Amino acid sequence: MNKPVSVDSSSKDFKEWLAAIRRDIHKHPETAFKEKRTSDLVAKLLTEWGLKVHRGFAKTGVVATLQGTGGEGRSIGLRADLDALFIEEKNTFSHKSCHQGVMHACGHDGHTAMLLGAIRVLVGNPNFAGKVHFIFQPAEESEGGGRVMIEEGLFEKFPCDAVYALHNAPGLPAGFFAIRPGPMMAAGDTWEVSFTGTGGHGAMPHNGTDPTMAAGSFVNSISSIVARNISSSDSAVLSIGYIQGGDYNSPNIIPANVVVRGTARSFTPENRDMLERRLGTLSTQIAAAHDCKAELTFTRRYPPLVNHKKETAIAAQAAVKVAGSENVEDEFDPIGGSEDFAFMLEATPGAYMLIGNGEGAFVHTDTYDFNDDILTIGTRFWVSLVETELNGKVL
Repeated sequence: MNKPVSVDSSSKDFKEWLAAIRRDIHKHPETAFKEKRTSDLVAKLLTEWGLKVHRGFAKTGVVATLQGTGGEGRSIGLRADLDALFIEEKNTFSHKSCHQGVMHACGHDGHTAMLLGAIRVLVGNPNFAGKVHFIFQPAEESEGGGRVMIEEGLFEKFPCDAVYALHNAPGLPAGFFAIRPGPMMAAGDTWEVSFTGTGGHGAMPHNGTDPTMAAGSFVNSISSIVARNISSSDSAVLSIGYIQGGDYNSPNIIPANVVVRGTARSFTPENRDMLERRLGTLSTQIAAAHDCKAELTFTRRYPPLVNHKKETAIAAQAAVKVAGSENVEDEFDPIGGSEDFAFMLEATPGAYMLIGNGEGAFVHTDTYDFNDDILTIGTRFWVSLVETELNGKVL
């Protein structure tokens, strides 16, 4: 068994160990539901530290439990994500991805390393009452691994009174913490409208119906959905990411079909419903005005991530113990991105915290890298959270 070490950020050995783990994971990225090497690494370390490991949730998920020496008490879950993205990395450092077209561009390598660091400390100092369930989740990026784990009985087998997650945030000062009660991140939904007409010869458009005109009018009109249906004190986003119609080699042919696809972001169930309804109404009526037809497909992917008030206060308190009140923002502005930790917060009370990654490339870009300088700070946050939640004194 690896001997537990101090979590003190001045411990050079601990910092180097964390960085080595993080860089090893970064160098060997794996995408959704394929995180076998990563989950093997996590399971191996947890087993070496004497924990009973459960594997198989959502294919590659790993869960382990630590019982505190203080007796019975609450049970909490700490979650880290495992998966990487389909991006070709352009960094040139030694721990650059060795898999073409795949990289850790969102910092899940760092999230996994920070939780592993906390576990290593807690195993050697389990001075708290209750249980901590360590949840290593696959497929956070777009594939809903958190939802799959829940559907497969995660919280039935490992009941949690509260569950927490920690995610890095480029642009925030390194080691700065940010959170808010209520909606923290938006619902992330995908929509598609298919406009259909007869098409025809580009020189004789009067002989047919033209779905490109309907699609063009629709594209110019969708901004009115948010502008005229969402309160100025609230927010939502509709963006277009794909338009396709016709054939590049046939510019003289009016296509019979044009497809417009995009994303919808909202923070409340009411606005989520409204966006779907208005996209359908607007596309259908615009199509009819051009003697065409429209069909909307609205796919609900991730719900809004809504932090619970009590757990948000606990997470903020734990962060203050680590970084000081001047480095903790507990009324952070909501973020338009989405996170499948939202599914866990729908099932169990909890909170989602951000930790600043400092200046540098943003997440989901080909030059991003997790900041190793915040590994010990994030580790200390997890330990502080356990102490705060379970009335312990680990260090």
